[in-house]
Amino acid sequence: MECCQTQLIDGDGNFNVSGLDHFVKTVRLGECGLSYVVVAIMGPSISGKSLLLNKIFQTNFREMDAFKGRTQTSKGIWIANSPGIEPCTIVMDFEGSDRRERGEDDTVFERQTTLFALAVSDIILINMCCHDICREQAANKPLLKTIFQVMMRLLSPRKMTLLFVIHDKTNSPSEHLELVLREDIQRIWDSVAKLEAHKSTALNELFHVEVITFPNYEEREEQFNEQVNLLRNQFMHSIAPGGLAGDRGVLPASEFSLSSQHMWKVIKENRELDLPSHKVMIATIRCEEIANEKLSLFACDEAWSELSETVQSGSVVGFGQNVDSILDAYLEKYDEETTYFDEGVRSTRRQHLHANLLKLAHPSFRAVLKRLCSKILEKFTIDLDQSLIAGRGFASSVRDCALYYLLQFDQDFSGLKVKHANWDASCSREKLRLNIEAHATSISSTKLSELIVYYKKQLTEELAQPIESLFDNADQSTWVSIRKLYNRSIEKAISEFTSTLSGFELDSTDSDNLKMDLKRHARDVVENKSREETGKILTRLKDRFLDVFVRDNDSLPRVWTGKEDIKKITKDSRIAALKVLSIFAGIRLDEKVDQIESILNSALIDTPTAKEKQNTTLRDPLSSNIWEEIPPENTLISPSQCKSLWKKFIKETDFIVYDKMLIEGALRRKKVMRLLSWKVMALSTIIFLVCMMFSRNHLTIQAVLIAAFMVSNTLWIHRHNITRQFEHVMVAGFLSILSRSRLTPWFSRGAHQRGGHRSMRHVSCRPATFASNGPRLRRAVLATARDPPHQASPKPSTCDYEILKAHSRTTTQPPQTSAVFKTQSLRCNPTQNVDPVSNAD
Repeated sequence: MECCQTQLIDGDGNFNVSGLDHFVKTVRLGECGLSYVVVAIMGPSISGKSLLLNKIFQTNFREMDAFKGRTQTSKGIWIANSPGIEPCTIVMDFEGSDRRERGEDDTVFERQTTLFALAVSDIILINMCCHDICREQAANKPLLKTIFQVMMRLLSPRKMTLLFVIHDKTNSPSEHLELVLREDIQRIWDSVAKLEAHKSTALNELFHVEVITFPNYEEREEQFNEQVNLLRNQFMHSIAPGGLAGDRGVLPASEFSLSSQHMWKVIKENRELDLPSHKVMIATIRCEEIANEKLSLFACDEAWSELSETVQSGSVVGFGQNVDSILDAYLEKYDEETTYFDEGVRSTRRQHLHANLLKLAHPSFRAVLKRLCSKILEKFTIDLDQSLIAGRGFASSVRDCALYYLLQFDQDFSGLKVKHANWDASCSREKLRLNIEAHATSISSTKLSELIVYYKKQLTEELAQPIESLFDNADQSTWVSIRKLYNRSIEKAISEFTSTLSGFELDSTDSDNLKMDLKRHARDVVENKSREETGKILTRLKDRFLDVFVRDNDSLPRVWTGKEDIKKITKDSRIAALKVLSIFAGIRLDEKVDQIESILNSALIDTPTAKEKQNTTLRDPLSSNIWEEIPPENTLISPSQCKSLWKKFIKETDFIVYDKMLIEGALRRKKVMRLLSWKVMALSTIIFLVCMMFSRNHLTIQAVLIAAFMVSNTLWIHRHNITRQFEHVMVAGFLSILSRSRLTPWFSRGAHQRGGHRSMRHVSCRPATFASNGPRLRRAVLATARDPPHQASPKPSTCDYEILKAHSRTTTQPPQTSAVFKTQSLRCNPTQNVDPVSNAD
């Protein structure tokens, strides 16, 4: 709190009523009760009184400016509060007692202010110079004499504190100065004329004397400030027992202004300085005592206690009349007991009593008012719920119910009014209105939240399951169907929601925000469901691959006859799976066309040309993490993830293709075995006919028998691989079987030893060729059947192609010499890998 000061009484003796009222309000003196103290300072002019007060109490009284001359600055009485001291301390700066401007003969004002100080103050500081001690004509001795004379006439029931402040202390001990000063004070007290009844009254019965010394401020400022701090500490909690103002009056702080005005008026009118009449003094004391007594009795009154309990239980009927009757009874008793006292004092005390009684009754009144507001609010809540159940609009129901129950409050409050008080219920009515609005707002928020939850749930049910079904049967129209479903669900929900909102009478902004919330939820459902289904993408790819791979164009299970083109079927199945992957690549709720499917086809299905392979600067379209045509927030599977998923998909579906290729190979071998039986029968018939034709030639018969033996022997030894030899050309298969006979090398060596004629040399060359290249031929033929369709089948080497050509030459070209054939065999098989079965001998 800041320091506030004003002039209480000017130099002409005029009391500043408005200034004091402003001061009391500013420092909130009325809130202090009895916790306050009044300090006054008196002393000679130009003795540093204002300086001392400013230092001790942190006030801002005007101080003397030595450069402008030693003239008196404080005229009349100034009042201020001390912001740094507790309890509330009121400081009064009095005009100097020996002011030269007034003249030596005009001592009336000095005696009036002295009397005022004694009447209103709890502590009086008497400022005096150290050099005035022991002087007979010291400046403070007339002042002390005046104080004692006034006090003897006043005869206050309380003890006054006189605090002598000795400034400009020299090297003399403080104890010595205090002893001398007390002797002078006692001498002055003894010299004051007293009434017969009080001649024996001692000084300490009316005054509590304290002495403190200060050094010269200008010469020893630091020591001066130390003493100031010590004295300030004494004023802290000065009204406590044993403090400087422990024995003080009980005048409430709220009456300080009125009491001061009345006291100065009495002092001003009585120029002979007669004391206020004994009747007024007794009236003041007794009226206050009676008023306090009635106030205490009212707090303990049985009727009042019953009424307070009734209020707490909830009954409020007749509250105003009951309070008025109790207050009238106590005010009448006060009037009876104070009939013969001073009318002014009596009336003032009665007003205080009336205000205190109302102060005690006011909490019950507030409780009754609160109970009434609660009751009205409860009825409003019930009526509003019933109105909403009946199907009326929310806004109109709130408006009608609120108007009705505010009028009901006004009617009920008329029975609570207390005639002794001008208590206003406007604040409570406004609070009730705000509570009604708050309750309506709460109900509105709850209803709107329920509606939002309902329509969100409806959108979820309408979107989630159909979207899952569309993803299960993903095709080119999947996102078109999802967009139609999304727009249709949004339009339906917004239409119904708008119709429902009309009863709430929301402004366009709030309504649009709620609709946007529904749209965001619908989009979130689509996005979340899409991301959920994307988590199953690998399973979906394999399912789509199997659907196309194992079913024909009529969606019937495919019957494998051995004539199917597995490579084409595999490619078609993978293209179908790739379409599913392109559908799950991103969210397409807008109608923009993208090229994701073609990008995936070109990168994962189509075989790049030689020119594209040679172009090392060609950028991989699946190396990015985003699609150029889809925003990042709508991306479900990035290009790089598509590439990784496709590799994993290919790896997990290769075994299916490989298994089908093995089945196809088995079917072809089974077919060859069926054909082999009649081929053998045909060959046997031909051999028999030839034998019959050459039966006359014994050597020919022997050769035929040997050939038949060789064929049967080779068929028995290589019976497991016999089907492979007749897969393509029957003659080539027959020659391959003859080349595997164990007797062929023996006949070849015998022919060479006999000089080797042309026919035997030709026969020995062909077996050698098939003996050395038979295994590689078989590997070249089987490579195509074993390689899965998704992998690029390794090209037959140049040697394999030459071996196939050798087969063709053995059936179409004339016989060659063994040397030439051996050269071709070496060219075809540089590593000279010879089948272990043909080299066994």
